[in-house]
Amino acid sequence: MMRLGKIHIIAFLSAFASFAWAADGYVPKAPDYADTTMWYTMDGDRDGKGADVFYVVSTWEEDWRTESGEICHYADVWNKVHRQRMGIEIRRAAAYMSPGNRFFAPFYRHTTIDTWLTQNDDTIAMRTRLPMGDVCQAFDRFLSSRDKSRPLIIVGFSQGGKAVVELLKHIDDETYSQLAAAYVLGYKVTPHDTAVCRNIRAAKGAKDVGVTICYNTVKDVKYANPIISGTCMAINPVNWRTDDKPAVLHDTITVRLSPERKVLVVSGYSGSEYKPYRGFINVGDIHSCEPWLYSECLAKNMAVRARQWRKAHRK
Repeated sequence: MMRLGKIHIIAFLSAFASFAWAADGYVPKAPDYADTTMWYTMDGDRDGKGADVFYVVSTWEEDWRTESGEICHYADVWNKVHRQRMGIEIRRAAAYMSPGNRFFAPFYRHTTIDTWLTQNDDTIAMRTRLPMGDVCQAFDRFLSSRDKSRPLIIVGFSQGGKAVVELLKHIDDETYSQLAAAYVLGYKVTPHDTAVCRNIRAAKGAKDVGVTICYNTVKDVKYANPIISGTCMAINPVNWRTDDKPAVLHDTITVRLSPERKVLVVSGYSGSEYKPYRGFINVGDIHSCEPWLYSECLAKNMAVRARQWRKAHRK
């Protein structure tokens, strides 16, 4: 009897998912992660002392139609324009995450913003199975060739943040032991997530390793969007505290965590560069700022946690 490895099983499930959801519209061709076209990579680790950063991009496509008129709820990774749009965010993230590190980001069939606009948990759960399968397959490919003596950092924004949560459920204990930190930017970690996955452990400060960092930013707690920010854990990425002690960012922005609502409340920052989108995001929340407003804090913290991981694993 033939035995299937993990990569083969994920590929099978991804193919099955494409078949199963065809009734929901057109499903683009699956990515081939042996093809370098499916990756954006950058090596900024000159002295070999950094981390491997695996980044998952957010949502860039709206629903679209094929030439034959079929509706599609997924990005097409073989479409150059779709990859270019994802690349805008990926290159910007790499600009501050790759210095001192090796940076890897797969293109994947993320579900469209229209899926999230339904604000229907069942629809979102159904349509995110395919992209999450792509990300897990890409991650396994990445793991198969990476130096396991290096610290691992996983980062994702928005839909990419959901992918980070799913990757934490996907990895085995050996891979988890390589994890310096996982960053869920602009998405949620639910009580169910923590109940089913012992690898999801909330960060308590700036230096703990093997932990998950999660936050969402709003102008007032009343603007917290449960679809993306209904989280059971949060930390302030400016002062790395989990209480409500405020922190000052860029001299003029005050960032305070609401321990009750698990969101960051900012003052002194309008977020006006992020325009409201279809009444769903950037409407009182400042969803689009998550990887960028705190970029200096995140870059420094990744380096700190990578060093702490190396100290803990020094033989």
